[in-house]
Amino acid sequence: MADTNTKYDIVVFGASGYTGRLVAEYLQGEYANTSLKWAMAGRSLDKLASVRTALGIPDSVDLVSVDSDDAASVGQMVSDCKVVITTVGPYQLYGEELIKQCAEQGTDYVDLSGEPSWMHETIAQHSAAAKASGARIVHSCGFDSIPFDLGVYCLQQRAITQTGKPIATVKGRVRAMNGTFSGGTIASMRATMASAQANPAIIKVLTNPFALTEGFTGPEQPTGAAPQYDEELNSWSAPFVMAAINTKNIHRSNFLLGHQYGEDFRYDEMLLTGDGEQGKAAAEYVAKDDSIGKSDLQPGDGPTQEERENGNYDAIFAGQNSEGELMISSVQGDRDPGYGSTSKMLAEAAICLLENPTLASGGLWTPAAAMGQALIDRLHAHAGLTFQIEKG
Repeated sequence: MADTNTKYDIVVFGASGYTGRLVAEYLQGEYANTSLKWAMAGRSLDKLASVRTALGIPDSVDLVSVDSDDAASVGQMVSDCKVVITTVGPYQLYGEELIKQCAEQGTDYVDLSGEPSWMHETIAQHSAAAKASGARIVHSCGFDSIPFDLGVYCLQQRAITQTGKPIATVKGRVRAMNGTFSGGTIASMRATMASAQANPAIIKVLTNPFALTEGFTGPEQPTGAAPQYDEELNSWSAPFVMAAINTKNIHRSNFLLGHQYGEDFRYDEMLLTGDGEQGKAAAEYVAKDDSIGKSDLQPGDGPTQEERENGNYDAIFAGQNSEGELMISSVQGDRDPGYGSTSKMLAEAAICLLENPTLASGGLWTPAAAMGQALIDRLHAHAGLTFQIEKG
């Protein structure tokens, strides 16, 4: 763990960028009248100062000049805080030095990574150092993959409590989603594809649902790659763009939790489109849609405040328990998934680590495996997320 005498509790790295700015705004709004000591970091002090002024953040929140390519400045930032929040991506291009320093120095870390090939590498390269130092490194603390990771966790805890056994097959289904995707997410997808073209071995990681389970391979998984009809939900389902990363994280959570969901656990993730011919047509349309791949969104691009506040999402997680009864959990968010809700989830993940120093040991974690119910409680209380058991 980081030294308790550090200057800051939290540093937001990338605070002058679109998502980093939202994280800073959230911390100021939610924790202004608390003892939280935090700072804003990035390459340009002038840009940071402009953001601080624009958001009405007091001068007592320090500005820290850090360049992701400058090991000395990264190391100083890491040594000065207990938790680093980083929004500086794509992480495979800009994140290596930071995660290395956090793992070595024992500083906790949260990011928004949806880059499975990079995450696969960080697990191999930095797990030993993080375990030795006590650093809790938690990837994917935004829309990918907190609602899905914790939604499955919530369902499984209920099943285990009721029947003593987990649910062997869970269907993750997005019931509604209103909001634009992040330009940073799209940049990460493009960086991953470029890496795969340069190194074909990466394709095996991208297509393997057990890519993050460190050698463990479970049963053959449903792919969710084509429209299907879910009888128990009375709806057609279409492929969901975030499924590839969320699925890997959920299997890693199961692995890190000692296979609490079972070694035979199966999971897939799709988008509900409704019943009947109209639902079928919608599922087929979604399956053919490639607008995300063609998007011209760039890192730093994003919706207006009104669009963020009018966004929302709703996902359910369904499966039959060991007694053959259908159980359903749900997760709703009150802002657009890519920005408004993601920034709140990321900030609360950092606060959760900060306020629960013994919650997990050092290592590379998923949100559910590291923080579980403690994070669910924080998100419910502060970040506009609602977790429910709808059936069972």
